[in-house]
Amino acid sequence: MTSPTTKKPGKKPAKKPAKDPSSLSGPDRHLALRFSYGLTPELRRDVRRLGGRGWFEHQLEPRKISDRKADDLAGWWPSLGRSPLDLWQRTQSEVEPGWQVMEDYARWVLMRRITSKRQLLEVMAEFWENHFHVPVDADGVFTHRVPYGKALRAGALGSFKDLLFTATTHPAMGIYLNNAESTKAAPNENLGRELLELHTVGRDAYSEDDVKDSARILTGWRVDVWKTFAAKYSPDDHATGTVKVLKFKDANTSRDGRAVTRRYTDYLATHPATAERIARKLAVKFVRDDPPAALVKHLAKVYLKHDTEIVPVLHELVSSPVFSASRGTKVRDPGEDVVATWRALQVKARKPGSDSSGAEAILWQTSGLGQRPFAWSRPDGQPITNAAWASTGRMTGSWRMHYSMAGGWWPKDDLRYRPPKAWLPGTKVRFEDLVDHLSAEILSRPATAQLLSACCQAVGVRPGTRIDQEHAVVQWQMPLLLTTLLDSPAHMTR
Repeated sequence: MTSPTTKKPGKKPAKKPAKDPSSLSGPDRHLALRFSYGLTPELRRDVRRLGGRGWFEHQLEPRKISDRKADDLAGWWPSLGRSPLDLWQRTQSEVEPGWQVMEDYARWVLMRRITSKRQLLEVMAEFWENHFHVPVDADGVFTHRVPYGKALRAGALGSFKDLLFTATTHPAMGIYLNNAESTKAAPNENLGRELLELHTVGRDAYSEDDVKDSARILTGWRVDVWKTFAAKYSPDDHATGTVKVLKFKDANTSRDGRAVTRRYTDYLATHPATAERIARKLAVKFVRDDPPAALVKHLAKVYLKHDTEIVPVLHELVSSPVFSASRGTKVRDPGEDVVATWRALQVKARKPGSDSSGAEAILWQTSGLGQRPFAWSRPDGQPITNAAWASTGRMTGSWRMHYSMAGGWWPKDDLRYRPPKAWLPGTKVRFEDLVDHLSAEILSRPATAQLLSACCQAVGVRPGTRIDQEHAVVQWQMPLLLTTLLDSPAHMTR
């Protein structure tokens, strides 16, 4: 009788495959997923080299990260650099409509999210551009919308004080919420109200009298709409006289109201209600949909202690045990899914040569899933909770998108996909090892038994089947195999 430790003649002991170097440990993977648009080989190398927290700290200093490929994308859509007057004249003369420029802006942002090495900055830029939402389809907004987005990206890791003042006084926001035409003779209340309700203290914290004085403070920030679209500050249009909003009171005697605007937005930025709303929104985005009250309260205290600086709040957020325990709890929205799929499949894009080019078609991918960037019609910005993006229709749409891209069928023009045989880790490999390798490459973690079972069913092979370049799995079933991974919860969550 052979003992359990005795080798049987002529049979080699089973060899457990080495862990794929593409996998990341749980905490490192979690941190990188929450603050990026999906892991790539390059990002994984950075995380392994620096560690999860080291990568996070490095990302918090984007100026130290060279990002030439992302910076070069602006040249793909030249009108993104045009002046407001030029854009207006081009749409008036029917050379290029404003909606087309806004579609190109969305494409540029999506391609930045795919390409940029400054992943955390891009994630935070989207967060603030959604918080201070200015829909690209609003009348006249296209003239100033690109600089608006760039201004929010530039301040995304600074202070909320600066972001609030920048957004409130920007011509794009002024045009959208009618402050660009607000005067002391006829103050428009739209921006004054949304500044309180959406951007700072919240709906139940203010009165109608507060809205009226909020609007008076903001008079003077003008745009020459429907003519030159030039932005300026007009002292003649500023409503002077004592103003009171909540506990903010100002004599407001100067005709130049820029200083009182800054005092006012600084007050709102440091209001305890604002601190709690921003803390909660960050926790909902990066932790879970129902963050504990204790976490929100702690983050709000950090926010106020550091004079509304964002980075200290992010530090505390990722250090929280609640953050560590929240792996896999956030559903990717459609835009995040499209970008993450491009990154997971390592698709490379060239400068668009036609309307069917991949860098053009990416907008139709997100639109087809119900989320064209910056097109949310209301001023509150799109939802950031799971319930908004976990419908049956959205999921089936994502699965169709995954399959189309896994096969390299659409979008296709001016794109380079990895050929099926490039996904093989060697010339011949057991199917279970191929699945584990693909899981590491696409999901950045080892395959689970459940995933292996799903992959076996998808292509009709057993775990021990030997796969080479001539096998049907490589020759024509690879799209089914890749799609199975992309359809899994590990890819659909972040």
